[in-house]
Amino acid sequence: MSGDAKILWRRVDTPGHDAARLSPSSDGWTLAGTAVFAHEGQPCRLDYRVVIDPAWRTLSAEVKGWVGDEDVELSIEADSAGGWRLNGAECPAVEGCIDVDLNFSPSTNLLSIRRLALDVDAEAGVRVAWLRFPGFTLEPLPQLYRRTGERTYHYDSDGGAFVRELTVDATGFVTRYPDLFEAEAPD
Repeated sequence: MSGDAKILWRRVDTPGHDAARLSPSSDGWTLAGTAVFAHEGQPCRLDYRVVIDPAWRTLSAEVKGWVGDEDVELSIEADSAGGWRLNGAECPAVEGCIDVDLNFSPSTNLLSIRRLALDVDAEAGVRVAWLRFPGFTLEPLPQLYRRTGERTYHYDSDGGAFVRELTVDATGFVTRYPDLFEAEAPD
């Protein structure tokens, strides 16, 4: 991939959309987007930006916006030793994680998919720093990706508590996330 890749998702579980863009930078990649959706009858808008190194490891993430009447402004940082900070506070529970996963957006599945670069029929487990919504805490979440076809993955998180068959585009953006998201305008 040499230029920007963009996508627009429609939420299936609640009214809403999410638009994201993946852009190359001089030292890796930037994933930026905006999720606009309803949560418990309240409008939400969350802008996000994830900075990724050339090996697809998360360096930092920001989330800004609002959920109903509550303002949201989060800064997440990962260091080379595997440490994570949320708004400056250490998060020992997610120490050693490589990827961030934003619970409210399908965009960050791309990070593990690109970093793992699995062959068809191969699988790999990851442990991500999961930004839970709406509590906005960082928690460890074990995930398993098994590539079942050229553009399909079996996705399993939390030891089988959540399982989906994902379809992706050439970039690695999820285009079909059953019961949650459908791509409306892939790049």
